[in-house]
Amino acid sequence: MVRKTKDPGFGYKSIHDAKDIINDDGSSNVIHINRKKSINDLYTYFVDISWWHFFLLIIISYMVINIIFGLVYVTIGIEQITKPKGTFLQDFLNGFFFSAQTLTTVGYGGIAPKGITANFVAAFEAMIGLLSFSFITGLLYGRFSKPKAKIKFSDNLILRKFKKERALMFRLMNMRKTVMIEPEIKVTLSISEKNKKGAYVRNFFNLQLERDKIMYLPTVWTVVHVIDEKSPLYNYSDDEIEKLDAFLYILINYHEESFAQKVYQIYSYDFDKLETNVKYVSAASFDKEGYTVLDHDHLSEVEKIT
Repeated sequence: MVRKTKDPGFGYKSIHDAKDIINDDGSSNVIHINRKKSINDLYTYFVDISWWHFFLLIIISYMVINIIFGLVYVTIGIEQITKPKGTFLQDFLNGFFFSAQTLTTVGYGGIAPKGITANFVAAFEAMIGLLSFSFITGLLYGRFSKPKAKIKFSDNLILRKFKKERALMFRLMNMRKTVMIEPEIKVTLSISEKNKKGAYVRNFFNLQLERDKIMYLPTVWTVVHVIDEKSPLYNYSDDEIEKLDAFLYILINYHEESFAQKVYQIYSYDFDKLETNVKYVSAASFDKEGYTVLDHDHLSEVEKIT
């Protein structure tokens, strides 16, 4: 008998062609409104954003601070740090570069504050520079030290005959050269269908897997759900399964040697990625010296079943 599971936090309500709640990279695809924000959210934000976004914000902030203080030095009188050049642009550039030297505490000595006002401004800016670079250093440490899984999932799901039954499969591999120790996986199936009242609702099922835990993984793991009498997909034909408004939500955890602790990764599959009557091509082979060679480009490669 097929057993439904309780709502894992996605909600039972649905609509036709509802968007996936989880992105392919495991991030949330939920739009938040009226969410209260606090300064404590800044650390999480800066640690979680992409590297290019992180460094872009640092560069923009650095330029903005120097522009502001460059204008301040021009306003209080550029003669308080160096001789006026006669034009606003040249004076501003002198103020900008002096600001950069003060902010980074480099101090080449070519320009120095002379007036009391300029000394107060420079002292304040130096304090901002020390705090800013301490903050950035802490964020860099947080980003590097944060344990993260690095698992690559196949781009596709496949539905094929398997041991006199049918099976739903996908593959995964470790993107790092370290061995995944005791990986464990859980897969939840979400199917959106109309109820008797004509409203779309989500039904959730925990899929039984051929193996949900292994000792270690140095190459590729093909995750298999056999569609037997206990499967929620048993009463669907192949064509009906392809047309289902359904998602797979995947949670995998394993011991990561690099961080010496357990790491987790979330992934999801839309049934639009389903391919039928195909099988995965082997991603592992051997070289002339007998070493195992793992080709990451072959993770999603399939061939027709003849």
